[in-house]
Amino acid sequence: MGGSICHQFLLLILLLSGLQESLSPETHFASSQEVSISEMATPPSTGIFYPIQISPSMIPPYLPQNESSSPMYPNFPQTYEPVLTGKCPINFSAISTILTKTASDCSSWLAPLAANVICCPQFNSLLYIFQGFYSSSSDKLVVQMAVASDCFSDIVSILVSRGAINGIPSLCSIKSSNLTGGSCPVNDVATFEMTVNTRKLLDLCASIDPLKECCRPLCQHAIAEAALRISGGQISIDDNKYVVSQSSRINVLNDCKGVVYSYISRKLSSDTADTSFRILSSCKVNKVCPLKFEQPVKVINACRNVAAPSSSCCNSLNMYISGIQKKMLITNKQAILCATLFGSMLRKGGVMENVYELCDVDLKNFSIQVSGCLLRSLPSDLVFDNSSGLSFICDLTDNIAAPWPTSSMQSMSLCPPEMSLPALPSSETAKNPGSLRVGLERFVPFLVFVLGALMLY
Repeated sequence: MGGSICHQFLLLILLLSGLQESLSPETHFASSQEVSISEMATPPSTGIFYPIQISPSMIPPYLPQNESSSPMYPNFPQTYEPVLTGKCPINFSAISTILTKTASDCSSWLAPLAANVICCPQFNSLLYIFQGFYSSSSDKLVVQMAVASDCFSDIVSILVSRGAINGIPSLCSIKSSNLTGGSCPVNDVATFEMTVNTRKLLDLCASIDPLKECCRPLCQHAIAEAALRISGGQISIDDNKYVVSQSSRINVLNDCKGVVYSYISRKLSSDTADTSFRILSSCKVNKVCPLKFEQPVKVINACRNVAAPSSSCCNSLNMYISGIQKKMLITNKQAILCATLFGSMLRKGGVMENVYELCDVDLKNFSIQVSGCLLRSLPSDLVFDNSSGLSFICDLTDNIAAPWPTSSMQSMSLCPPEMSLPALPSSETAKNPGSLRVGLERFVPFLVFVLGALMLY
C-alpha cells in the first residue's frame, strides 16, 4: 500500500515539475491570410476573425531586425554551408527536414521574441528525435558521452547555417548533456522494454488529441510513469511524509523522461514524434504566463480610487502595458493568464474597479502589437516559401476584453471542470466549496466564448 502511494506521489511530482520548463525562454504569437500594410492600419473593430498570415516585415520598427533589409520586402533566411566537426557518426541529411523546420522556427529575427512558444519547443523536439535516430542502429537510447558535445555542436552549426539564431543553446537553456541520458540508470532498449509498458506508451503518444491532452493528460501521464519506473524507487517514508532520498531525485526523473522521449522517437516517424512532442510542449507553455511584471506602483497610485474612466489612471495603465507589448509574442491562453495575473497584482494594491474595462484594455494588449494578434495555443511554426519569405500564423483577436479577477479567484484553469485533474484534498476547500463558484459566475461566459472560438481552428 505504502509503495503504491509513494509511486503515485512521485508521479505527481514529475507531472508538476513540467510547469518549471514553461517558465524558461520568452515567447511570441501571430496570424493567417495575406495582409497589406493598409489593411493593418485599420483592423476590424469587433469579433473574432480567421487567422491571418504575418510577414516579419510587419513587425513594428522597435523590434530587433536586420538593419540592411527594408521593412517593405519579404524576409529570407541567409544560408551557407556549415563547418562540422566530423566527429559525430551521423548522416544529418537523413533528418534534414526536421533540421530545416527547426531552423525556421528559431529564425534569428523571431527567436528572441518567440523562444518560449515556437523556437525552444521545436529545438527540444529536434534533440529528442536526433537522440532516437542516433540510437536506432544500436541497443542504446542515448548519445555516447564521448561524441555528445560534437554532435550537439554540429546540430547547432547546421541550424545557424540555415538561418537560425546564433546562441540557441543559451536561449533555450539546453546543453549537450541533454543527449546523454544524464543520471538516468536505464539507457538501453532491452532494459527499457522489460521495465516499461511500451505498448501503452506508444499507443497514448503516437496520436494525441491537442484539445484533450492538456486538460486530461494521457501521453504526459504515460511518459511520467515510464520515467518513474526506469529511474528506480529510492523513496523513504518518515513520519507519514514522503521524503526524497536524494536532493537530485527530480533531476534523475527528468533525465529519465528524456530517455522515454528518445524511445518514442525511435519507434515513431520523425513527423509523428515531432507533432506529439510539440503538443506536449504547448500544454506546458499555456499553463503559465511567461511575462515578468514589475510592481505597478504608479498604476496602483493612479487607479486605486477610480470608479469611472480616468485619464490619469488610463494613461498610467497604458504606459505600463506599452512596456509589456515590447517583450514577446504570447498565445491567446497565455494572454488570459497574464491579464488575470496582472489584474490580481492591481487588486492586491487596492485597485478594486475593473480598470481593464474602464480603460479599454484587451487581451491583445499583453502581446507584441502586430495587427492586434496573439499566437494560437496549438503548436505553431514559421512558414517559408520562395515568394513571401518567412511568415507566421496568429489569431486576430482584436477586441476580446481582458479578464479582471474577482476577489474570490485564487487561481484559474482554461479546462472544463470535467476534464481537469482533481485537486489535492484540502480541509479549507472542503468546508467552503461555494466560494470559487461565486467568483467565477461572471468569468465563465467569457471563457466559454474564447474557448469556443479556439476550437474553430
